Amino acid sequence: MEPGEQRGLAFAKANCAGCHAIGRAGGSALRIAPPFRDLHVRYPVDTLAEALAEGIVTGHPTMPTFQLDNAQISDLIAYLETLQHPRDD
Repeated sequence: MEPGEQRGLAFAKANCAGCHAIGRAGGSALRIAPPFRDLHVRYPVDTLAEALAEGIVTGHPTMPTFQLDNAQISDLIAYLETLQHPRDD
């Protein structure tokens, strides 16, 4: 895993894993929180940058508002993109 992908995973663990499944398997702790491995089905992952920069706001009260800086956005998207493709191992 590349350094940016590792930083994105670390961000997801620290900020998202309490509700979302952030890995390749397992369910989300909060049922309404989509697993990260399924986000690319709902949204083109590379288009999430604008939402992450402006602050993600969702229609349910349990999702906190997040506003990431450019480096965090790049890292998180790099990690999310790893979930779209089969691993090479």
